[in-house]
Amino acid sequence: MNKYIRLPLSLSAIALTLSLGACASMSHREVSTVVGTAVGGVVGAAATGGSTVGTVGGAVAGGVIGNELGKKRR
Repeated sequence: MNKYIRLPLSLSAIALTLSLGACASMSHREVSTVVGTAVGGVVGAAATGGSTVGTVGGAVAGGVIGNELGKKRR
């Protein structure tokens, strides 16, 4: 692997590790909202061929759904 590929991969791994540590203090509802937003954004992007409107719309819809599902779990 050359250095132009290895550096971004290393930085991505570090960023992922740090972001997972930030979720430790979040409530179940907050985690559900974040996961819903991420999944909704990916699904929206895939469904619309990567359009910005589809990605943002999917993220918003996923966040709302995740928030509602997080409320119901006790």
